[in-house]
Amino acid sequence: MDWSELEPKKPEIHSLGADLSKLSVDELEELAQSLRDEIERVEATMAAKKASKDAAESAFKS
Repeated sequence: MDWSELEPKKPEIHSLGADLSKLSVDELEELAQSLRDEIERVEATMAAKKASKDAAESAFKS
């Protein structure tokens, strides 16, 4: 048996509004980068959906 399996593991998923005081500076930097990456992904998806909506609206205009 590997004793490291018995050690409590930190949750890998951070939820918005969760307590940040228990995270190290390195963990906070990693979290901040993950959030920036997720914002970029959300903005790219919004842009694609907006382009699709605009194209559909222009197809139905007279």
